[in-house]
Amino acid sequence: MQKLQSNQPEAHKPLIDFNDWAELAKSDPASFEARRTQAIEEMISRMPEHKQQRMRCLQWKIDQVRDRAGSPMAACIKLSEMMWDSLTGPGGLKEALDRMSDDNAAPLPNADILTFEAPRPVN
Repeated sequence: MQKLQSNQPEAHKPLIDFNDWAELAKSDPASFEARRTQAIEEMISRMPEHKQQRMRCLQWKIDQVRDRAGSPMAACIKLSEMMWDSLTGPGGLKEALDRMSDDNAAPLPNADILTFEAPRPVN
């Protein structure tokens, strides 16, 4: 199979080659899982240290959903539902944004606005 040529600059190339990963998943599932685990750990280790544990916990949860789903499609659907819940569910991003724009939210503090005169030209 011939690889498609990309007109994108080098900086915009994807971090992974989907076709290579898909072929590895078909031909050697165990190697695919080892490579996937390594790539995930490398990504997490590049995050700020204070976020790494939370990301490892989230990845553990994702892996549990994948293991229990029964099929890749069922896992995809369940993970999609999890993402939507984190966006629109209780305590989700939408709720946080709504609180920020709520008319009943605490008003922003007032500040004195200072005026400055334009500098006078030096002769």
